[in-house]
Amino acid sequence: MAKAELDKNLIAIVAGDITVFNYDGETREYLSSTVEYLAVGVGLPANSCTDAPGESKEGFAICRTADLIAWEYLADHRGETVYSTKTGERVTISQPGDYPKDTTTQAPATPYDKWSGSEWVPDVKAQHAADVAEAERQKNALLTSATAIIAPMADAQAGGYIDDADVPRLAEWQRYRYKLTKVDTSTAPDITLPPKPEV
Repeated sequence: MAKAELDKNLIAIVAGDITVFNYDGETREYLSSTVEYLAVGVGLPANSCTDAPGESKEGFAICRTADLIAWEYLADHRGETVYSTKTGERVTISQPGDYPKDTTTQAPATPYDKWSGSEWVPDVKAQHAADVAEAERQKNALLTSATAIIAPMADAQAGGYIDDADVPRLAEWQRYRYKLTKVDTSTAPDITLPPKPEV
């Protein structure tokens, strides 16, 4: 089969076969080479060119330049995990090229770390606020649980029909609930919760 000849606009002026090098329309990454038949007046298939890419290199993807006139090597970090320096969220690299803007390969140690420009620094205030909120949540859950146990016994005592065995039990749970109300959650995570009654 005759070899296609192209004019300066890459339109066939002589019909025939031509080897083209195909690239991804979005990432511009080299995909494969194919032999295409071009009739007179027909141009190259979309996302292809006639100049061959260079040899593959470890750690790099071969991509068409943004202006589509040459090949270039772009760093290939696909599959790697980086972290947003704004939010600390994990980001998995899915495109060839440098690491995304505002990311780092360093993982934050806690959800409350802030990026200093070169490393993660603990945000002590945010960490303390979260510890206090968690301590409050825990304290309120224990108070709710204790109140649910106390309520029927307190009703029985008020009505004069409480079982003798429940009188000390009620007192223990009421004492426990009172001690819970005295827990200072502002010192979290260094708080001591009273032990639950065994009765």
